[in-house]
Amino acid sequence: MTPIYIAIGLLAFFLLVLFALFAKFYRKVEQGYALIVNTLRAEPDVTFTGRMVYPIIHKAELMEISVKTIEIDRSGQQGLICKDNIRADIKVKFFVRVNNIAGDVLKVAQSIGCARASNQETMEELFSAKFSEALKSVGKQMEFVELYQDRAHFRERILRAIGDDLSGYRLDDAAIDYLEQTPIGKLDSNNILDAQGIKKITELTATEHVRTNELRRNEEMQIKKKDVETQEALLELARQQADATARQAREVASVQAREAAETAKVQAEEKTKSELARLQGEQLVSVQQENVHREREVAENNRKRAVGVEEEKVIRARELEVVDREKEVTLQRIEKDKAVEIQKKAIADVIRERIVVERTVAEQEEAIKDVRVMAEADRTKKSTITLAEGQAEEKLVMEVKAAEAQERRARHKATEELTLSEAKLKVAERDAEGKKREAEGMEALSAAPGLANAKVLLANADAREKQGMVDAKVELAKADALLKTGQAQASVVEADGLAQAVGLRAKLDAEAQGKEKLGLADVAVRSADADAALKAGQADAQVVEAKFNAEAKGLREKFEAMKAMGPETRAHEEYRMRLEMAHVETLKGIDAQTHIAKEQAEVLGVALSKANIDIVGGQGDYFERFVNAISVGKNIDGTIAKSNTLKVAFKDQLSGERDVVNDVRSLLGALGDSAGELQNLSVSTLLAKVMKDGNEDQKAALQTLVQTLRK
Repeated sequence: MTPIYIAIGLLAFFLLVLFALFAKFYRKVEQGYALIVNTLRAEPDVTFTGRMVYPIIHKAELMEISVKTIEIDRSGQQGLICKDNIRADIKVKFFVRVNNIAGDVLKVAQSIGCARASNQETMEELFSAKFSEALKSVGKQMEFVELYQDRAHFRERILRAIGDDLSGYRLDDAAIDYLEQTPIGKLDSNNILDAQGIKKITELTATEHVRTNELRRNEEMQIKKKDVETQEALLELARQQADATARQAREVASVQAREAAETAKVQAEEKTKSELARLQGEQLVSVQQENVHREREVAENNRKRAVGVEEEKVIRARELEVVDREKEVTLQRIEKDKAVEIQKKAIADVIRERIVVERTVAEQEEAIKDVRVMAEADRTKKSTITLAEGQAEEKLVMEVKAAEAQERRARHKATEELTLSEAKLKVAERDAEGKKREAEGMEALSAAPGLANAKVLLANADAREKQGMVDAKVELAKADALLKTGQAQASVVEADGLAQAVGLRAKLDAEAQGKEKLGLADVAVRSADADAALKAGQADAQVVEAKFNAEAKGLREKFEAMKAMGPETRAHEEYRMRLEMAHVETLKGIDAQTHIAKEQAEVLGVALSKANIDIVGGQGDYFERFVNAISVGKNIDGTIAKSNTLKVAFKDQLSGERDVVNDVRSLLGALGDSAGELQNLSVSTLLAKVMKDGNEDQKAALQTLVQTLRK
């Protein structure tokens, strides 16, 4: 049995060793990784699940084959150029991984290495240029609008352009994360492609802007057209109503006039018959004379009537023309006033709404202020009461402690006095006892002779004992009195402190209540002020509203009255309004002219307040000579003021050192008394003649003048 057990044990040990080796050297591969094992064969083994890896003879490397994202971002001047040369900002993410095929894994491992195979920077270095080139190629084949609308087709074309040959890698998918037109401000106008893109963008946006503006204007035009049609319909209905009213009034007036004419005609006929009867009675006396007289009067009346009718027609035609012109002006002014009144009513509505809003805001603000004031008053009341209670309690505690201390001091003093009294009593008792003992001893020593003395001493001792007892009782009574006095004083002090504390608390409560009432009164006053301001604002708003309503009502009644007027009445009313307006304008013109004349008078008065005015007389030639003389003087002054040469030449004359008249007289003195010779001389001839024929003073003056001019 022993060899069997040994064999079984060896077999079990061998199996255990095999299991341990398997557990030690077997390597499993996680998802997203590939295991590459270099064996003794020429081609490494690739596994995606796991295998045995023996030390020394095997070399195992892990390669990550999970999906990685590569983002291509092109924006600004690096944006994507489309077929229509419009640049687009685009951001595309590519999903790339190592192809999970053994051959592709080995290819990637041999070309890049296992460690760098799925490194983000390595993959971007490998594929950024390729993906970017594919983006540019596909983007250039599509217009921007097509690119924006058909993203799926754009993505498929990108995937086809990149292809499947990525040296062991596999492009799973691509996603367009961002795609928008590059802003015009970021484009380079010196770039021909950007310039064409800017041109197209400008054309498209301008067209859209024009179309949008056209639609908006069409909308406004349709609305305005509808408003105009509605207004025209309303005006037409109003005109028809006015025509019907005027026609009815005209027919009534015609009937009344016809009846009045018939009545007058009948009356005239009856009067004519009576007059004819009377004339026939008188015709017997002077038939021919009366006939001639009557014919003359009839002819004169007919002539006057004809002239009056013609003049009335001319005047009426002229007045009708004036009335028509003024009617148009008045109607335009009425329309303008109507528009102004409508605007005033709108302003009144806005003011009324604003007043309502301000009233609401004011009420809310006043409510907030009331809450704040109440809270502040409550806090002040509580803090004042708390502070007063604290102070009262502090004072009460201090007074109680002082009373207790005084009571303890009184008790201590009473105890001290009592102790001293008891001590004195004991001393007196002991002294008396000692004296008594001494007396007994003396009595025993000298029984006979000193018996009297002993009795005397005994009596003295008894007397002293009694006196000591009396003194002790007195001291004890004094101590009790002091104790009671201290207790009474302590009680008085305690009662006084309690009374003061109660009084102080009542005083502080009263002050707190007073402050609270003052705060509530202040709140009530503020609330009353706010209500008063609110009511004043409401009253103002009501006054404004009533004013505008009254004006609008007056205008409506005025317009209705004008609509109800007949043509003659309306013409008369318009004529009266024109007269009033002309009168107002005339008064305003007079006021303006008066104001202008007043201002001009004030300006002229200020201007002439410091003027030096000389009044001279004479004919027109005198005035002309006077003006010419002033002009010559002003010209000479202006010439000298503007000429530096003349200022230097006549420096002495201007400063007053030399006399111009004397210098000129001395210069001209060399010419003699002939005025004709002076007229015929030029300046140079005059100077030469003075230097030749003049005296020494004249020559010196001329030389001085020449030297001055040279300077």
